[in-house]
Amino acid sequence: MQYFLAGSSAFVLTVLSLLIALKVFPKWGLMDKPKKYGLKRDPVPYPGGIVLYFVFAALALIFFGISVKMIGLLLGGGLLVLVSFIDDRMDLPAWFRILIQILVALIIIFAGIGIETITNPFGGFIELNRVNIELNIGDWSQTVMLLSGLFTIAWILLITNTMNWLDGIPGLVSGITAIGGLTLFFLSISPLVNQPEVATLALIVAAMSFGFWLFDFYPPKIIIGDSGSMFLGFLLAVLAIFSGGKIATAFLILGFPILDALYVIVHRVARGQAPWKGGEWDKHRKAVHLHHRMLEYGLSERQTISLIYVLCSIFGITALFLGTKGKFWAIVALFFASVILGLTLRAKKKKS
Repeated sequence: MQYFLAGSSAFVLTVLSLLIALKVFPKWGLMDKPKKYGLKRDPVPYPGGIVLYFVFAALALIFFGISVKMIGLLLGGGLLVLVSFIDDRMDLPAWFRILIQILVALIIIFAGIGIETITNPFGGFIELNRVNIELNIGDWSQTVMLLSGLFTIAWILLITNTMNWLDGIPGLVSGITAIGGLTLFFLSISPLVNQPEVATLALIVAAMSFGFWLFDFYPPKIIIGDSGSMFLGFLLAVLAIFSGGKIATAFLILGFPILDALYVIVHRVARGQAPWKGGEWDKHRKAVHLHHRMLEYGLSERQTISLIYVLCSIFGITALFLGTKGKFWAIVALFFASVILGLTLRAKKKKS
């Protein structure tokens, strides 16, 4: 009953909030600028990510109440959404956005959300709690695990930006987040994991994302914006490290987008470009992102979205039935599958 109430409440509240947003966003001037990106369509309400944040905040407080971890989650997520919302309107410097993301990760760390060990696929554990730093300010004290903190920062930045870069076709971010949240829900309710609070949180994220997907799937009625894509990426990153860590599972679910993000970073660095700077260089000279390359190689928007959904679902479902070593080899298979996909699409383009 708890899961049913959480999931149904998230879905219904998201849908109702978006119906209201479709009416009020145009009056408030919250619309996208399709001509700026060479799109020939009417402006669409934008950004829908602020709706997702307020829906999540309300449900999180209702189902979990106030705690240090929840305050940290909402404060960090709220800061990320606020800065991303401003960036959607003003184009903030890339270095400033990165600093904010690091600050958000630090908020999560000081709220006590982190991972102390990572299971080694070949046996034993990789301990991240050996190097500690004691912080004392007056009567306040906090023990910070240095390696755990660095890992948390890197993980949150990777997944947050991966989902943001994935937002090239409407429906990709919301759909993959729904798949990821649902997979983490089933993992959390399994007898081996048995984390009902994490399961409830994951189901809220999944149902909320699915509700948004109904409005976001191509062609979109509302655009998620950086505020939404980064917030959903942030939630998936935190869910993966909540109460013990499900990093390998999250990596499998988001495997193709993560490998795409790493490819983009290497591509930019190799050409003397800052990895966090995208925009016109990539857009005008060559399609770099996975979804853009799929479009360039002849797939339609719906075909591209559907293919990525299927791939993420297959590897996500596989993760539910694999141990740590099995997940490691699945990640290896994922890498080779992404290479084969790229070569296949390239061959398809040459034939056409």
